[in-house]
Amino acid sequence: MEPEVLERLDAFIRKKGLRRTGQRDTIVRAAFANDEHFTAEELFDRVRKTDSTASRATVYRTLALLVEANLLREIELGDNHKTYDPNFVEKPAHNHLVCIDCGHVMEFEDSHIELINDCVTRRLGFRPVRQSLKIEAACEQLRLKGRCPNLLAARLSGKRLRRKR
Repeated sequence: MEPEVLERLDAFIRKKGLRRTGQRDTIVRAAFANDEHFTAEELFDRVRKTDSTASRATVYRTLALLVEANLLREIELGDNHKTYDPNFVEKPAHNHLVCIDCGHVMEFEDSHIELINDCVTRRLGFRPVRQSLKIEAACEQLRLKGRCPNLLAARLSGKRLRRKR
């Protein structure tokens, strides 16, 4: 986890008059342990592996605090489930490609998208603050080869797959 995350969180917590707790620290470490997107329930499962006393309510409250502190972004990647993205601290302008077959999420950046965003917002009299694009696409591996390692991994892990639209 980046030290910047803890510094920003500590400053935000002090400003709100809250205190730093062991459970909150465990939740924050779990949220930023890797750069994968996660749901609140997935984070709760991660946290329970290291702290069996952590409550679901504490996880949800800490997630709300991290979102309010602009350390996590709450995004909609499909099926009306809130997903949390820990990568906006390091890469504030990135986009998501979501496979409608296996649910795999791939982040990408593209200077062309940023340029278009800048041109459109300026032409309409706005100043861009942030942008996020979600592209839903079908898995080429599944179509061409008849199988997808991401789909297999998702099924083996018991991950709930998105419904095709």
